[in-house]
Order: sequence, then structure tokens, then C-alpha cells
Amino acid sequence: MLESILAVSKVCKSVEDASGTLAILRDVDFTLQAGQTVAIVGASGSGKSTLLAILAGLDRPSSGQVRLAGQDLFGLDEDQRAAVRAAHVGFVFQSFQLMPNLTALENVMLPLELAGRADARTQATAMLQRVGLGERLKHLPKVLSGGEQQRVALARAFVVKPALLLADEPTGSLDHATGEAIMDLMFQLNQEQGTTLVLVTHDRALASRCERCLTIQAGQLSEER
Repeated sequence: MLESILAVSKVCKSVEDASGTLAILRDVDFTLQAGQTVAIVGASGSGKSTLLAILAGLDRPSSGQVRLAGQDLFGLDEDQRAAVRAAHVGFVFQSFQLMPNLTALENVMLPLELAGRADARTQATAMLQRVGLGERLKHLPKVLSGGEQQRVALARAFVVKPALLLADEPTGSLDHATGEAIMDLMFQLNQEQGTTLVLVTHDRALASRCERCLTIQAGQLSEER
């Protein structure tokens, strides 16, 4: 039996606004096994990114439980959740989220350095070579194309060999051809490392590349068969 890496139980998220209480997520339940790939799809504003933030422990649910790598995320304090994220989770964002004053190499080295890895430079260099940026190590993000910046972001996410990769609209800022190349690379790296991938997207063609597809509608999650 495969190990469960992520278990979500009866997660609800509500916020207060001028008109009263707005329910963003309602009783979300699902479990992911190690190495699975899952897409979360839904219309803009359906709660996809909110759910992703909760899965990472970056946002708190109003109720419910998230267990990541066997730990109850919201039974931990903020520092403990940060430690769990550092140990188990990688992120890829639509807007790349690179540090603008760091070179490509320094951006990829950063999570390794934070983890106290003495081989940070060697590992980061190898990963940038793996994503086709061996000649761009010393370049700042501002002189890289969008596709190159997202390759740096992929290298940064995968260099720590995360158990879980959370990707939020990773091709949203890229043209179609570049986006296709980035997703090919993401799935290759994911398969090489055996990472569990959670991909938030509005792109049904992209979602179909995942083993499972979960849809959010009116705050409720359903699985397409």
C-alpha cells in the first residue's frame, strides 16, 4: 500500500465581508498517495489558490484538518509549520517569485543554504544544468526570459527533492509554446524524483496530464472519473 503524503479532512474556509460571511471552501476531503499527480481545476475565484495555501500551511482553514507527511499542520505553531514546509514542500508560482537581487544560481542555492547544506552550490549548479540553464548561472532574473525564469523556479523547487510540489498556474504568465515546454520539464522532473504533484490550473488539457483531476465549484470539491 502506498504511503499517504497528504490527507485533507472536512476543510472549510470562510471570510467576512461587507455582505456577511462568504464560504470559500466547504467540507473539502481528499487523500494523496506518495508519487501521485493531481490537478485542481475550477473557475477564477473558485478557491483553488486558497486551497493550495491551506495545503501548504500558509493559510489557516476555518475548520478541518490537513495532515502533511503524517503531521497535523494546524496542530503545529507557525515556526513548526515552516519547518515542515522546508522539509517536504516545493512551490512553483505563476509569477515565478524569484529573488530579484540574486542570480539564477543564488536563487536555487537559497533553499539548500537555509537547510544548512554544505553542497548547495554543487547541487544548485547541477539542477540548473538539468533544466537547460547551465550557461545562465550568473544572470539576474531581470535579464532572463519568462520561460527561463520559470526554469529557475523549477530548479529551486526540485533541488531540495520535495515530497510534495505545489504548482499554482505555473504557465499562466507564459506563451503557449513556452508553457508547453515548461510543463514537459515539470512532469519529467516530477517523474525522476517521484514527487507528489498538486497542480492548480484552469487549463483542462494540462489537467488531463495528471493521474487525477479534482474540480472546485461553489467551494466544494469533486473528483472527475
